[in-house]
Amino acid sequence: METVETMMDGRAAMSQNRFSRRELIAGSACAAAAAVVIGAPGTARSSFQVTKSPADWMRELGPARFAILREAGTEPPFSSSLNREHRRGTFACAGCALPLFASSTKFDSGTGWPSFYKALPDAVLTKADYSFGMERTEVLCRRCGGHLGHVFPDGPKPTGLRYCTNGLALQFRSSAIS
Repeated sequence: METVETMMDGRAAMSQNRFSRRELIAGSACAAAAAVVIGAPGTARSSFQVTKSPADWMRELGPARFAILREAGTEPPFSSSLNREHRRGTFACAGCALPLFASSTKFDSGTGWPSFYKALPDAVLTKADYSFGMERTEVLCRRCGGHLGHVFPDGPKPTGLRYCTNGLALQFRSSAIS
């Protein structure tokens, strides 16, 4: 353990093999932040309930969905028929059928991708994404790890979030109105 010696005037003195108080505080803060991020619920993990080989995923999903769900691709804006889906129901993962978003949380963000302000409980995971020279938050299916899109802090109330999703990553399931 590194120590800090105190001089007679009360200031901290450092020897060659000791950390300054500033370095100690900064290092502790970084370690604490890493522990919170790594252990935080809802963050991405390396193993998922549904796992398949790339060949099996390709066979099951087809090339377009495989590129999005398994390779973190993005479909062209305004290309998804789910942009125009307004029926009552649930949007599920196209890879494993896990329900992800209620239709009541869907809104028109004007971005060209299906957008939601809230995910269903225990449905999605997030992870930092630094691709394309910017920092974003990637959204993954909790069960299969499929790439869904990204979440941004510019959505409507009550959450202020915008889950910007690829339509090909989703399947819509209509619910009967009683």
